[in-house]
Amino acid sequence: MATFSMVSIWQIVAPIEEVYGVIRHSTHWPAWWRGLEGVEQLAPGDANGIGRVYRYHWKSRLGYRLCFDIRVTRHRSPRLIEGVASGDLSGLGRWRLSEQSGVTSIRYEWQVTTTRLWMNLTAPIARPIFVWSHNAVMADGALGLARQLDARLIGTGRC
Repeated sequence: MATFSMVSIWQIVAPIEEVYGVIRHSTHWPAWWRGLEGVEQLAPGDANGIGRVYRYHWKSRLGYRLCFDIRVTRHRSPRLIEGVASGDLSGLGRWRLSEQSGVTSIRYEWQVTTTRLWMNLTAPIARPIFVWSHNAVMADGALGLARQLDARLIGTGRC
């Protein structure tokens, strides 16, 4: 198995509550996030969304597809959503939001292990391609989110 630890940072001129409102409704993401073919809610979770399970179907710019579930494990409106992934990728995803002077900073942390045989076998040489693909998907998400909010994207980055 190959392990990846990636961080994406977006900065959008919009109130944190509006940004959070769009991010927390991932079943609507396919309307604005290129590469995301579908999201299904599999389990409702509790009143705060803890235990809620979503299934994500992604298609990379290179044409390969990934399907994984995320179970929400932590939620603190409007600053944090965290979940555990299982399926083609296994690990942890975490959205952290903060706002300063009308600019919302979004930090997405993705710490996952590949579970598909072809990814595990090719990871020693394909790692840079997988990282590039993830970064391209995240860049598409930043642009799509800004459009969805009718807001200005003023920065993206990676750590």
